[in-house]
Amino acid sequence: MSDQIIDLQLPLDEKTARSLKLGQMVTVSGMIFTGRSRLHIRAIEENIMPPLDYSKVNCFFHVGPVMKNVNDEWEIVSIEPTSSIRFERYGADVVKKMGLRTLIGKTTMGPRTAQSLKEIGGVYLSKIGLCGNQLVPQVKKVHGVHFLDKLGKTEATWVFEVEKFGPFFVAIDAEGNNYFENLSEDIENGMDKIDKDLGIPSDYTYTEVNPSGCK
Repeated sequence: MSDQIIDLQLPLDEKTARSLKLGQMVTVSGMIFTGRSRLHIRAIEENIMPPLDYSKVNCFFHVGPVMKNVNDEWEIVSIEPTSSIRFERYGADVVKKMGLRTLIGKTTMGPRTAQSLKEIGGVYLSKIGLCGNQLVPQVKKVHGVHFLDKLGKTEATWVFEVEKFGPFFVAIDAEGNNYFENLSEDIENGMDKIDKDLGIPSDYTYTEVNPSGCK
C-alpha cells in the first residue's frame, strides 16, 4: 500500500481511473451521492433512480448519514461508511446502469462488481483508519436530498460537495483486481512457513467453523 495520497478530482474520468494502482491512497474532491440497500433495490428492481446527471456525479458513497435540520438547513452529524459487500447482489448492475466510475465504502465487494468496474473503467475505494466524524468537515456543502419523504434520512440519497474527502485506498482497481482477495491469497500461501516457524505439525487439523450453522 502506497503512503502517498493523491487527490482525485470528480467526476472521475476513465483514464485517471485506469491509472490508479491497487492499494493507492487517495482522497476525492467534487460531487458525490449517497445510498444504501433501498437505492440498489429500487434502481434495479423498480427502475427508480435519483434524478442526477451521472456524467457529472459519478461517485457513489455507501453510507446512511446521520443528519439534522438546523434552521431549515441540513447539517451532517456523522457519515460512517457502511459495509459494501452486502450490496454485491446489485452492485454490478448499479455501476453499469448509472455509469459509475467511483464507489466508496467499507470492506470490499465481490467478483461481479469488480468485473463491471473493469468493463466501465472504475474503482472501488475502501476506508482505512478513519471514522465518520472525521469526514464531516470535509463535506463543504449539502446540495440536496432525494426520496427523503419516501425513504427517510438514512436511506435517502444525499448529494454532497466534498474536498479532499478521505483518505481511502483503492481496494478494487479498474482492472478488476481485489486488494482483499490478493491479501487472502498471500496469507494462505504463507501458512506453511508460519506453521513451520511455530513448530506446528504438518498433519495438525484446525477446528472448522461453519458460519451458516451459527444462530
